[in-house]
Amino acid sequence: MMRRRTKKIKLGNIYIGGDAPITVQSMLNIPASDIEGSVRQAIRLEKAGCEIIRAAVPNMDAVRLIPALKENVTVPIVADIHFDYRLAIEAAAAGVDKIRINPGNIGGDDRVRQVVKVCRNRNIPIRIGVNSGSLEKEILARYGHPTPQALCESALYHASLLEKFDFDDIVLSMKSSSVPFMVEAYELAAERCDYPLHLGVTEAGTWRMGIIKSAAGIGSLLINGIGDTIRVSLTDDPVSEVKAAKDILKALEIRNEGIKFISCPTCGRTSIDLIKLANEVEKRLENCDKNITVAVMGCAVNGPGEAREADVGIAGGHGDGLIFKRGEIVKKVSEDKLIDELMEEISRL
Repeated sequence: MMRRRTKKIKLGNIYIGGDAPITVQSMLNIPASDIEGSVRQAIRLEKAGCEIIRAAVPNMDAVRLIPALKENVTVPIVADIHFDYRLAIEAAAAGVDKIRINPGNIGGDDRVRQVVKVCRNRNIPIRIGVNSGSLEKEILARYGHPTPQALCESALYHASLLEKFDFDDIVLSMKSSSVPFMVEAYELAAERCDYPLHLGVTEAGTWRMGIIKSAAGIGSLLINGIGDTIRVSLTDDPVSEVKAAKDILKALEIRNEGIKFISCPTCGRTSIDLIKLANEVEKRLENCDKNITVAVMGCAVNGPGEAREADVGIAGGHGDGLIFKRGEIVKKVSEDKLIDELMEEISRL
């Protein structure tokens, strides 16, 4: 797929936009006052593959969290700040890699100028994050209610406040809990600016519906070349957000590292507990980083043929099953040994 051309923004040791890979983000959900707990969670996120970690900085005491995070993880740290420009200045001084703030909410030009100055001096980009609940009164009055057009206009308005001081190391996000709403807002922004876009469906929900909405919204934009960094927002452990985001990128074939897992939906020919089998295989392969495709199929009639592109797979039978590679059957084994035999074949790849 053809990526939209954007400005390339550096934060910490990575880039967003341009020809840089699409990155995965998440946010700490432990209070900033709990520094040890926040650090532990950040380490877990980094190990899970999170490439940018955001932390809420609600007050001056919370700024102390930034150096603690920087000492314990290597991924860039983003300070999430609302209203108080002094928090942005202190977070920058503490070594944060990016600031998330809406300049229209922090006061007059002098305050915006101070934030711009410290960010420019320290090469810190700014993410402008607007959503349906944060639209300015003037914009709401113009459109009557939140619309994709209003969301886009709000983001570009905030960007203009930074551009006024010749600052353009900007990333934009226009999130909504409505998938069609957020998709249209990002499409409008993609037409009107060349800033990198941070994609996400906000308040997406718990694990099941949150992943579905995120996959639908984020996926539809990415497959059309729009989007440079993503966060899957879930009412769940942030590590689950990272895993879901990585799976979305893998499903779109934007990323190909790690196991590609396929399994059939079962039918009347299935005579093996395929659901249990598939879940167990997927669980045992969770931490496997080999770039291979593994198939779990329900029967020997169609299994090896339908999954002929798989590097290795199993197909169920009557109390036994087949191990196959690239569509070719290599052995027949009893049902209770299928998974162990599959793992053995994978270890040899």
